[in-house]
Amino acid sequence: MAALPAGAATALAGGIGWILARVVRLRRTYVLATLARCFPEKTPAERNALYAEVCRQQSLNVVELLRYAGGREAELAARLEVSGKEHVETARALGKGVLVSIAHFGNYALLALQVPRLFGYPLSVIAKPLRNATLNELWWELQRKAGVNGIPARNAYRASVRALKDNGLVGFMLDQNRPAGMGVFVDFFGRPASTTPGLAVMSAHTGAPVLPAFIRRLPDGTHRVEVLPHLPPPADRRPETVQAFTAACTKTIEDEIRRHPDQWLWWHKRWKSRPPEEKAAAVAP
Repeated sequence: MAALPAGAATALAGGIGWILARVVRLRRTYVLATLARCFPEKTPAERNALYAEVCRQQSLNVVELLRYAGGREAELAARLEVSGKEHVETARALGKGVLVSIAHFGNYALLALQVPRLFGYPLSVIAKPLRNATLNELWWELQRKAGVNGIPARNAYRASVRALKDNGLVGFMLDQNRPAGMGVFVDFFGRPASTTPGLAVMSAHTGAPVLPAFIRRLPDGTHRVEVLPHLPPPADRRPETVQAFTAACTKTIEDEIRRHPDQWLWWHKRWKSRPPEEKAAAVAP
């Protein structure tokens, strides 16, 4: 991938996306049903086109990451523009470290690798190991070379708190489904979604503000990184406070997805876990 000219790599990614959408039809039924529920105002033709574009965008993400791994770091860095750097400075000036709320939006992996260069501060990222051992090794090596401290999701709390005490940035993925007993249910596109309470709990515990950040691919193939103003930490760690704060952070993600729905990873089964009362109602006579 890195040996190809940029235009050829982009065209190849488009072809892979076409195959995923038209031949493989990767989770097509699930994605179209989800889009119909989340965007009832869109026509079936619009939702089909959106599904195809999601496949193309995700293919571009992978191709760009492979080009980065193959030595095209400078090429990709030159195609990034940043908005909201001042919000990073404001949040970090509080001296409590910064929790960066990120999502599977745009080329989120590229964003993680570029944060130390873009903002000049160390970044730690909480992430689950990839199932494919080769890809997992590649990803963690890329993080190391970029100056990113990868924190395995299992037992990540203490390592994250240490990074915050050093006034560093800690990236936290908030848009993944959690098992029902391990998450709090908050509204996401009008339906309860099980979400990790870890971001809210850690923010309340350390006093670190939460800074939403997104990366979005523009029509010309460049990327725009947008950092939003920080959210002050929750006042306490009571369940209702944690749930309300998690809901507020999730709302920033939903708002961004609504503006640019083609950029999110709709393949992920975000609403897989269901609230106990919903399950009880389903089995009631």
